Amino acid sequence: MTSTTNRSDTATPSPAIVLVICACFLFACLDTSAKYLVQQGMRPEFVSWARFAIHVVAVLVLFRAWSNPSMFKVKSLPAQILRGVFLFGSTVFNFLALQTLQLAETVSIYFFAPMVITALAGPLLGEWAGWRRWMAVLVGFVGVLVITRPGFGDFGVGHVFALISMSSYCFYVIMTRRMGAIETAESLIFYSALAPVLLMLPFVPSVASFPQDGLQWVLFLMLGLLGGFGHWLLIKAYKQATASALAPYPYSQMIWMIGFGYLVFDDFPDWWTLGGAAIIVASGLYIIHREHRLRLLERSAPNSEDQSLAKKL
Repeated sequence: MTSTTNRSDTATPSPAIVLVICACFLFACLDTSAKYLVQQGMRPEFVSWARFAIHVVAVLVLFRAWSNPSMFKVKSLPAQILRGVFLFGSTVFNFLALQTLQLAETVSIYFFAPMVITALAGPLLGEWAGWRRWMAVLVGFVGVLVITRPGFGDFGVGHVFALISMSSYCFYVIMTRRMGAIETAESLIFYSALAPVLLMLPFVPSVASFPQDGLQWVLFLMLGLLGGFGHWLLIKAYKQATASALAPYPYSQMIWMIGFGYLVFDDFPDWWTLGGAAIIVASGLYIIHREHRLRLLERSAPNSEDQSLAKKL
């Protein structure tokens, strides 16, 4: 392996890191705004639908849809729709969870997603994890138990919603991995928002609940812009660096969520939540490190048998 290759494997451009951190800041703003709106009495289902409706408009403008036909071209429309349903499920259940949970609690449970994806990647994608990564998955699950503490009076419906949200997000990521090779990035970000907007449209009149003052209107209209622009920043970041190189930086969202929770809602996570989050983040970082090492081993392995052995370790 040449020294040039080694540098490309290890070096991460600073602008890409900044873009990911900025995207996480926007996603934290999105969750904070959603929590505020649902606590003011707006229906989480309608807030979720509006988030994607505004997202669709923002993406059409951002990608200049009138001169970008690749946005509308798809290889598999049913897969695009199903992927959009998973993303919507992740969003609406997250907003439901935010009615009762702190921002730091929901994002901590969300951080368990890389471990679940590692477990699901075997049967669904043929990417089987070795025993080290399975141990990291189990340790991450312990972190979730520390946060939720089932059986000790703290486990509630909000935790159930957060776990469903996280699970739905995992299937969304799995589908993104499968579709990324055949669909354009523009179509993936567009149809993931358009599908829930159209599918939920018949139910919107029964769940509609509009903002009551100027601040609520501003936050309401910003939802889609925060989500759409955040995803756009991630796309820009992943064009400059590999997913594995950038994987640790989304954990910076925990800092924003704790800060917003304290400043806006006067919430600060207890030691159980902070401890469980630390366990989950450590497990996720280990899986990221392990997968990066495996990619390097696969490139240097002289034959397929050595590559297969590396994956099992």
